[in-house]
Amino acid sequence: MVASKLSNPMPVSRGFAYMKTLLRSIADLELVSRGLRRQVISMISRANSGHPGGSLSAADIVAALYFRVMRHKPSDPGWAGRDRFILSKGHAAPILYAALAESGYFPLEELNTLRQLGSRLQGHPDVNLTPGVEMSSGSLGQGLSFGVGVALAGRLDQSDFHAYVLLGDGECDEGQVWEAAMAAAHFKLDHLTAIVDHNELQLDGRCCDVMGIEPLADKWRAFGWDTVEIDGHSMERIVAALERPTTREKPRAIIAHTVKGKGASFMEGNVGFHGKAPTRQETEQALKELS
Repeated sequence: MVASKLSNPMPVSRGFAYMKTLLRSIADLELVSRGLRRQVISMISRANSGHPGGSLSAADIVAALYFRVMRHKPSDPGWAGRDRFILSKGHAAPILYAALAESGYFPLEELNTLRQLGSRLQGHPDVNLTPGVEMSSGSLGQGLSFGVGVALAGRLDQSDFHAYVLLGDGECDEGQVWEAAMAAAHFKLDHLTAIVDHNELQLDGRCCDVMGIEPLADKWRAFGWDTVEIDGHSMERIVAALERPTTREKPRAIIAHTVKGKGASFMEGNVGFHGKAPTRQETEQALKELS
């Protein structure tokens, strides 16, 4: 087990009401994301199975959400006032599990059990098994629809929580994504944010070769979303985009330009590591690069 590398751990047992006074600096968040990447490499290597590429590309986004932006209580995963994080690209479960463990939803040692029989940490998130998981995901294209439903439910309950949905760019080939995008704009869901992890690669190759999706940002704008494009590895720009005041009666889309496999040089931009575990030697190299 790779020891946690996060500095000044937050008192997660006391809940988010206390964490608000401990908002992390950009430098701290960068350290968090590096630690999460190490956890991803370690758990996938140990399981000899999993999806490292898209987990690593999303690490900075997930770090910003869980360790600065979102309201949540690890001590009370079902807290009604929590912000909701929906991992639509469910194959990137390792980065979600790393964030949940580092936040305090379950012991760090449980990351050792990824993809084992009887584990709460299956290959794709299971809302019935894992504390902190909001949706059982894996079939691509469904998460944004779920997010629309969650946001509508929040409005009906007169709750002020925000819903964040993380999608893959290859996932945007799915027609259901655009049905949900149209619905979110129609219902003026300004407490819903979609984040596209735009690493330009999917299982079968480059997104532009499999199914061209550009101009992606213009598509979201055309569907009525307040849309911004950012460097998805610049923590400063990620935080600024997430904390920017929402536009009234418009859902928000963040197109985050990222690198698949970010942090491990031999994985970066390598479609072969979409769903392949690193060897022991590759694991040692990646952990050294992330130390």
